[in-house]
Amino acid sequence: MTSGVRVFIATSRDGFIAGPDDDLSWLPDGHAGEDYGYDAFMAQTAAIIMGRRTYDVVCGFGIDWPYGDTPVFVATSRPLESDEPTVQPVSGTPGAILARVREAADGGVYVDGGDIIRQFLDDGLIDEATITVIPVDIGEGVALFTDEAQRARLGEPTSTRFPSGVVQQRYDLRP
Repeated sequence: MTSGVRVFIATSRDGFIAGPDDDLSWLPDGHAGEDYGYDAFMAQTAAIIMGRRTYDVVCGFGIDWPYGDTPVFVATSRPLESDEPTVQPVSGTPGAILARVREAADGGVYVDGGDIIRQFLDDGLIDEATITVIPVDIGEGVALFTDEAQRARLGEPTSTRFPSGVVQQRYDLRP
């Protein structure tokens, strides 16, 4: 299992990770049998750091908890109640959150959610980012990168093209 801090996220071609009101209907439904490497990614994941908004969206799917026994640390400043025993709230700087997660889990850490990803990027804590670009423009919503965020220097990607038109870009951010 890898021990890096990694991102695995999908964006629309115009850079949004969700449409208005956190709409995700533009994402491929996965019924064609292609997971774009997500299962392999999760097999290398010992813990997840998730933003509160992302957590709330996932809980609103009305499905079984998709992360199984993987510990999920939800970055939040609000009280958090969860029926999932693997979920716990965390707060503080990205470095402090990562230190707490490292105490609880040994291995790869998956950072998920636009705001928390930007914070970890700004603090230089992401080792690898996989960004899957879906060939659709949604025009508005939640952007992966915002004007307020420091520009991330991701470097040259390794790209994979899928028959569906999806392009996946992997960036190695380790110095």
